[in-house]
This record gives sequence, C-alpha cells and structure tokens, in this order.
Amino acid sequence: MRDGRREDPHGRGDAARDETTATPPHPVLEQYYARADDRQSFVGALFDGAARHYNRIGRMLDFGSGPWYRRDALRRAGLRPGMRLLDVAVGTGLVARGAVDILGKPGGVIGVDPSRGMLQEARKALSGPLVQGRAEALPFHNGRFDMLSMGFALRHVPDLAVAFREYWRVLKPGGRILLLEVVRPSSPVSRWLVRTHFQRILPLMARISTRSEPAQLLMKFYWDTIDQCVPPETILEVLRRTGFVAVDRHVFYGLINEYVAAKPPQ
Repeated sequence: MRDGRREDPHGRGDAARDETTATPPHPVLEQYYARADDRQSFVGALFDGAARHYNRIGRMLDFGSGPWYRRDALRRAGLRPGMRLLDVAVGTGLVARGAVDILGKPGGVIGVDPSRGMLQEARKALSGPLVQGRAEALPFHNGRFDMLSMGFALRHVPDLAVAFREYWRVLKPGGRILLLEVVRPSSPVSRWLVRTHFQRILPLMARISTRSEPAQLLMKFYWDTIDQCVPPETILEVLRRTGFVAVDRHVFYGLINEYVAAKPPQ
C-alpha cells in the first residue's frame, strides 16, 4: 500500500486504473433477483442445484461445441504441451478436459469455480487441482499461468473490468486468454428460434429427463443472460482497457464467440 491506495499489480499506473470503470455483463434481471448484490447468491444456488444434471443439459445445448471443438479452440488460442492453464468457471470440467488432452498431464490444468456442486461434478472427470474461487478474486499468485480459459461463463461475473484485471494479474508476461461465449443472434428470426429453444424446448426436455427445477430454470436464465449481454464490442474494449493486446473475436457456427487476447511480454 502507498499513500492509502492499493498498488496496481499490473504495473500500468494510475491512468490505467482510473479509466477502468465497472462493466457488468448484463443489467439486473429482476425476474430472477432484485438487486445487483443478489446476483452471486442466486447464480451460486442455481448452479449448485443443477450441477448433477449439467452435463446432460449441456449435451442438449452445446450447438456443436463438443469435446473436439473445445480442444480445437484451445489449440488455436495457443495452448501447447508444457504450458500451465487456468480454467476459470471450470464447471463440470468440459473445457479443462480438452486442455488435459492437449497438455498430456492433468497437473497442467487448474480449475476454479465458485460452485461447490460443480466442482464435485468436475472431480469425477478431472484428477488435477480444483479450487473454489471467483473470477473477480482468483486465489492464485501473480504471473502463475501461461494461459487462461473461460467457457460460456463470462455472463455470470459481476464486473468484466474486475475479472479481466484478475486475469491479467495471474498470467505470465506473454500469457494468453481464451473466452468462449454464446452469440446473441442478430436477425429477429434467428433470435426467436434460439429464444424458443432455450425458453421452451430445453426446459421441457430438462423437466422430462431430470425432473429438476433448477435445471429447468437454468435454461431460461441462460437465454436471458445471452439476450441482455453487453455487445461484443464492449467486451473487446474492456480487454483493451485492461492492457491486453492482440485482442480479437472470432465467430463460429454463427453462435459462438471466441475472444482471444494476450498480456504483453515484458
């Protein structure tokens, strides 16, 4: 601490700190929780409740983002044997398993997730380290990882700017990030089709196959977070504002956004 202010772990100075403003990924969704402060407790309870059904649900909505796609996305983003990867919001381990396949050793992938229920499910598929924690307060030392991934969970962080500062902090100089997210369809027809799939078809399938209320609610919540998410340009701008370089976005199948960026080498 200096002069009563927290030191910037990124070494980017006061100007970079001052220009970083709060950027929630979507507004308060009052049909699920009343205030922004209630978001985390709602999301945590929802994922804990749906955790044991999550893989079954995932197969219903992956839109082609199966195991081969995740491995390919990680390779294209720069993951190579010998690296150490942090998978944020590891969930049941779907992205992390693809990373283990590439790295060839379970210990090269560390998973972190706020949901105890999701971590319990991930443990069934992963033998590497799993840690309970949040994107906005990662429980790791500075400069520990060569790469960081996050699969379809960026919409659930409270503040993009805070999360991205943490990503910067735990990456080594030259480290890379890969963020996978679902695209909000641009055309009204496509948007209606995807909304109907999430809001009606998937909840019905979840009710029949799991008889789980949290699993049904999760599908509806997913769509509303996708529909209300900030535009891709905002995510790219916050990444740049944080200090990342080589910031880019690739769209696959018209439904998946891949955000990639790098921490500059020293």
